[in-house]
Amino acid sequence: KWRIVLPDSGRQWKNWKEASTFYSRNKIQTAKYTWFTFLPQNLLRQFHRLGNLYFFFLVVLNWFPQVEVFHREITMLPLVVVLLASMAKDAVEDYRKYQYDKTINFTKTRVYDK
Repeated sequence: KWRIVLPDSGRQWKNWKEASTFYSRNKIQTAKYTWFTFLPQNLLRQFHRLGNLYFFFLVVLNWFPQVEVFHREITMLPLVVVLLASMAKDAVEDYRKYQYDKTINFTKTRVYDK
């Protein structure tokens, strides 16, 4: 016996309660971020890297006049450039994952029921 599994498009079935007790959702999600969680989670992941923490330490240290070696803005420049480049790369990569997830979730499949 074959049954057709429809994509998880959000449409409600007439017998939704009955169907939901027999079958679990078949939604796939490999994307890490949402619009709201991108900035905080990405910054947290960025500062888990030792190199970024080192540059952040230099930026904080340079804000004290006794220890200041360079101008404050020049010390911040490498950190800002690396963070922005990594954020852009992660954003593009996560958006591609989101699109692929959407494609997979809206594909008709056949499931063999025994």
